Amino acid sequence: MMHIWVVQLALLLLSPAHFTDLKSAAPEWQPVGLSGGGAIFEPAISPSNPNLMMLNCDMSGVYVSRDGGSQWKMINHLQLRSNIRCRPAFHPSDQKTIFAANGYAGLAVSHDGGDHWKSIGNLSGALTGDICIDRNSPNNMMVAAGKTVYRSNDSGSTWAPCEGSFGEYLGGHFDQTSKADNRTCFIASSVGIWRSDDAGVTFSPKSNGLPDPTIKSFAAGSNQLTGRIVLYCSTPTTVKDGKLVGGIYRSTDRGETWVPAMGQGLNLDTQAFDEWSMGPTAQYLHLVSSDVYPERVFATNSNTGIPAPHHATVFRSTDSGQTWNSIFQPDPRFPSCNVESDYTFATDGQFYQSVPEIAVSPTDPDKILMANGSCSYATTNGGGEWKSSHTHPFPHSNDKEVLWSNSGLVVTTTWNYYIDPNEPTRHYICYTDIGFARSFDSGIHWEWWSNKGRAPWQNTCYQLSFDPVVKGRIWGAFSNVHDIPNGNIIWGSHRATGPGGICFSDDFGATWKPRNGDLPLNPTTAIEIDTHSSVTQRTLYAGQFGGGVFRSENGGTTWVPTNNGLGSDSNRRVSRLVLHTDGTLFAVVTAKTENGQFKPQGVGIYRSRDRGDHWTKINESQPFLWPKDLTVDPTDSRVIYVGAADAKQDQAGLWRTKDGGEHWTRILKVGPEHFGAYLHPQHQGWIYATLTEGAPLAGLWLSKDDGETWKPVDALPFSNVQRVTFDKQNPNVIYVTTFGGSVWKGPAD
Repeated sequence: MMHIWVVQLALLLLSPAHFTDLKSAAPEWQPVGLSGGGAIFEPAISPSNPNLMMLNCDMSGVYVSRDGGSQWKMINHLQLRSNIRCRPAFHPSDQKTIFAANGYAGLAVSHDGGDHWKSIGNLSGALTGDICIDRNSPNNMMVAAGKTVYRSNDSGSTWAPCEGSFGEYLGGHFDQTSKADNRTCFIASSVGIWRSDDAGVTFSPKSNGLPDPTIKSFAAGSNQLTGRIVLYCSTPTTVKDGKLVGGIYRSTDRGETWVPAMGQGLNLDTQAFDEWSMGPTAQYLHLVSSDVYPERVFATNSNTGIPAPHHATVFRSTDSGQTWNSIFQPDPRFPSCNVESDYTFATDGQFYQSVPEIAVSPTDPDKILMANGSCSYATTNGGGEWKSSHTHPFPHSNDKEVLWSNSGLVVTTTWNYYIDPNEPTRHYICYTDIGFARSFDSGIHWEWWSNKGRAPWQNTCYQLSFDPVVKGRIWGAFSNVHDIPNGNIIWGSHRATGPGGICFSDDFGATWKPRNGDLPLNPTTAIEIDTHSSVTQRTLYAGQFGGGVFRSENGGTTWVPTNNGLGSDSNRRVSRLVLHTDGTLFAVVTAKTENGQFKPQGVGIYRSRDRGDHWTKINESQPFLWPKDLTVDPTDSRVIYVGAADAKQDQAGLWRTKDGGEHWTRILKVGPEHFGAYLHPQHQGWIYATLTEGAPLAGLWLSKDDGETWKPVDALPFSNVQRVTFDKQNPNVIYVTTFGGSVWKGPAD
């Protein structure tokens, strides 16, 4: 038997070189479902190949496109993790060389176009701002780690701090009109602009003429052939004596003086236009220029209202900010929309505004990549029209069903993946942020739920339960509170209270209707159907985060609480229900913290043998402060698996009992937060273990000998894995749901 310490020792012995040769994503692992839908940041475009692009996600994924943003590939997490505060940088002439922050732990470089990465340099900690590379002397680089700005003159191999206190670094620039062996260079930070005339040895402040030392964004362009250099920065906008002050400024004398660049065409509002305004004045939060055309500058802004010219957009100027044009008109409700439809456009008939982030090709400023909240767009004609990078429409014979194909830019959290037990070509995904989607062709193309047919609680669908007899009849658990039972909720960084409930569909999930009855409006995380109950009066069980367990004996029309012995008065935060075929009901009451301390009251694994009327805690011999998920062996309800997190104690791992909870054994620990275990129904003894958050290596592990030995599934690109779904028609395929990387379809072995 391989003991836990053997697995841990093996992890310690694995050197970084072990992962250097790993393929970034094995061909057999493919992303499934809707793409986009989660937060996207830090777009970047290669100067030597404008079709080579990168994006980062706030859920740890990093993506590369080699066709101008039409299709994306997630870089394997063992190679590179995302950093949403540091923009990647491409070598100006060698398109295979890319630099990027490796998560929040230093700098990494790729020499094969983004497939494989290795650490470089002596930087430590979280990198911030743009990685700045000297266009004509690429051995010169600048970036910040923590609050210190660093400079390298050997292509990132070694770094030395720039002298001075610069605030929060935004970016820099190497003046191409200065001598290559003694570059003039600039640093921009949250508190000013600085210039060095001695190749970065010393810096002087250069903010004369700016009304506010607070800097929101910085851009620059310097052309060696024309001798032209233009610096741009933005400061906060405010209203003073009825007039707009602040905004965009430019300097044509290397920062000695700054003058306003708030030319005609910008949003110059001094008050909110409507109730959807982000503020009374537009804030110009992102500026981009290039060395090829220093006079051409782009600016993105927060809105003062929904319709143009008040909307959040991209402005372009070709005369250094004397005049501007809006080139991004995304909302189909207004004239001049020049943005390709996506599933939110097509379904909701409107665009949901965020402040765009853009990258402009340094060699062809007509090619632009945008990150816009949960969406990404690209243009090849300077903003005349924008194509969707995050999803693509799929032509379909039925105009009422708009289907979408996956671009690979998968950035959403998925809780469960289902194959319809009655019609296996129908597949369903339970999402955070975008709720619910379904497929009619075994997961190839997807339909987002219709506006009129959604649950009242649209943010998250946690679980579905299918009627085994009536085709198309489904119950679902929905909530406007997401991330249960993961760290954002447990540690309090996201609110843990809000409405939710049970909904019912009789048309394969096309439309949903509330079936709450007198069920409290709590976040609802679980729904189970008693398949032995009457078809016309189904018995259902619902789990609520804070409310405990409820039972309905009429298909959800009315509900009664069944909490006798479950949790405690201070904690009935049910995150999981399992109804075994023998009628035994199990519930997980998960963690609760106060002032950063885990509270033991109520937390545990509970069992009921009388339809929820009475509950018994079955893990008294092995306390858990943060259990996440529960699996019960379908052939024996005494065999139970629990995934648990450390909770500041040594409780993390995959735990199993074979005697109904009298004794527990930890059969795997490879990280601080295990999520659960999933048993392959057609391969006896195969157990999949998942880790969500803090996985040191793989987030999916497989044992083929009933937990005796384990191997990581390194080829799966994403590390924060939640649950595994099995295809009864194809035992060699599994579907993996993730915390921020959508669904992945791959080999069972």
